Amino acid sequence: MRIIGIDPGLNNTGWGIIEKNQNALSYIASGVIKPDVKADMAERLHAIDCALDKIVSLYKPDMASIEETFVNKGAASSLKLGMARGVAFLAPARSGIEVFEYGANKVKKSVVGAGHADKNQIQMMVKILLPKSNVKSADEADALAIAICHAHHHNHVGRVAI
Repeated sequence: MRIIGIDPGLNNTGWGIIEKNQNALSYIASGVIKPDVKADMAERLHAIDCALDKIVSLYKPDMASIEETFVNKGAASSLKLGMARGVAFLAPARSGIEVFEYGANKVKKSVVGAGHADKNQIQMMVKILLPKSNVKSADEADALAIAICHAHHHNHVGRVAI
């Protein structure tokens, strides 16, 4: 089973692909999509969509997972992030891939063992769990962590209880 994890954002959208074979996890690929921050909203969203579409076409994941977003920075920030999340759902769904969501605490607990782990702990554990990964950013590590969380919690029978 090949899983893409997506950490959506307007400035940085992290993505990571892993493969689960029984209980073993393998690193496939990861990176960060960085739209031009000076571009208008439609262009930025289009850049994220095109990049995710290419990634999905190239790596052919079987399932997708996205972190639920908790934002308290204000309504405008929440709406903008919501648009990026919508695009992150679209690319896998357009390819017929089911998309699952996981809360931040569940992702952290799945990877680090503690629901309130910080970004450095997540990045370190991703490198330990996927030693062939060369994670360079928190967005990339978060995306791989979301994929790892899905690998641990998906029961292969319908949707995951969140």
